[in-house]
Amino acid sequence: MSIREQLGEALFLRVAGPDGAVHRERIHGTPGPRWFEPGSPITRVHGDASMFIGGIRALMLQTLHPMAMRAVSEHSGFRGDMWGRLARTSRFLAVTTFGTADDADRAVRAVRRIHDRITGIGPDGSPYAASDPHLLLWVHVAEIDSFLLAHQTYGDRPLDAAERDEYVAQAGEVARRLGAADVPTTEAELREALAAFRPELRGSREAREAVRYLLFKPPLPLAARVPYGVLTSAAIGLMPVWTRPHLRLPWLPVTERTVVRGLGNAAVGTIRWAMTP
Repeated sequence: MSIREQLGEALFLRVAGPDGAVHRERIHGTPGPRWFEPGSPITRVHGDASMFIGGIRALMLQTLHPMAMRAVSEHSGFRGDMWGRLARTSRFLAVTTFGTADDADRAVRAVRRIHDRITGIGPDGSPYAASDPHLLLWVHVAEIDSFLLAHQTYGDRPLDAAERDEYVAQAGEVARRLGAADVPTTEAELREALAAFRPELRGSREAREAVRYLLFKPPLPLAARVPYGVLTSAAIGLMPVWTRPHLRLPWLPVTERTVVRGLGNAAVGTIRWAMTP
């Protein structure tokens, strides 16, 4: 096996989990209609190596909603099973983006059943539920804003304006099936939705703990810590400036535009090279 194949397999196993190959064959090898056409914006964004950076950015951004963060803190395995959670999330994205319509529909129904069981009390004493359409909307807009920004910055083929609108609309189809409300269908509506959430967002002890865990405690061998650090630095560089004090993230605008951007492009390019058949 060549170095390229070894690296690609190691990356795939880390993201997709030990049974990733079985799921990959089912997702991509099963004939039948899909929700989205091959080559459409959502398949280009979700199939690009820039998702490694977009995914880290999405996780950090999502922590800023206190109710969503409390649900993650109380019900997620991010402390003890971060990579298992990552594998499940990446599998859901793969199934709904590339899998058959039947498989995608089953994946959505399974997630909705899980959400129906997740309830609790938020930091302000009010109840929360993972099935809350408003919380689902926050998770959705934080994700697609992150995926889209990472793709436009580090992607192989950035989308034009019409394609960005189509991407937002396509991703919104999945969010609506999950139960989100008032889902944006254009890039402008996405910006409006993010701005509307701003008064609800703030840093918290739980959010900062999750970000520290994500950045500094990845369950990776020492040899993988440096390239992972490059990806996390690139993700931080895409975070809005106003979020940095809330999460105690650095803001180094010149370094982020030069050194971090260059290293990020090199890291994503290497991942793309290793994982492209």
